[in-house]
Amino acid sequence: MEEQDCKVFLHYVKLYLSPIEELEKQHIYGIRMYRFLPLNLFSEVDLLAFSLMPNHIHLLIKQHSKDGIIKFMRRLSTSYVMYFNKKYERVGSLFQNAYKAALIDKDEYLLHCSRYIHLNPIHIKSRKINFTDFSSYPYYLNKRKASWVKPEEILAYFKNSLYDKNTFSYRAFVEDYKQNSEEILGDITLEEE
Repeated sequence: MEEQDCKVFLHYVKLYLSPIEELEKQHIYGIRMYRFLPLNLFSEVDLLAFSLMPNHIHLLIKQHSKDGIIKFMRRLSTSYVMYFNKKYERVGSLFQNAYKAALIDKDEYLLHCSRYIHLNPIHIKSRKINFTDFSSYPYYLNKRKASWVKPEEILAYFKNSLYDKNTFSYRAFVEDYKQNSEEILGDITLEEE
């Protein structure tokens, strides 16, 4: 609904995916933060890429434990729905359906999935929210850093993350690659027609 809602969503992502030691050092959360520590999933999942959209989100997650993604999605959606319902004085579920997931089993799909996620918010026209501000793309371009976003796995495929005419950089891949990533990914994008 507004920019603050996006910030709160990412705040919950940070609480669930930051190293516990890092969270413990940040006393700004006070006593409420300590209820999240036992629910932390830092060692169970890695967030490789994300983008928030007006009516859905894109998350590229690498799972390290059998139920890591399930636990993360349940905890994240429960926390966020509680926040959203309280703020907007509503009850009930917020999300239309259960989240959708696809296994990415090829390097090409991994790279194009990250590209697709990073290009997705560019086409959104909103007066209230600049959705390009709520994506992991700045973390890939070294404009932001956070322990809960892990671009290194994808950036390892490129010689450089920034735009460089002499090397095939991640930025050039995202912004200049001619073929549409959605066509390459096919059903993996899980977008409804």
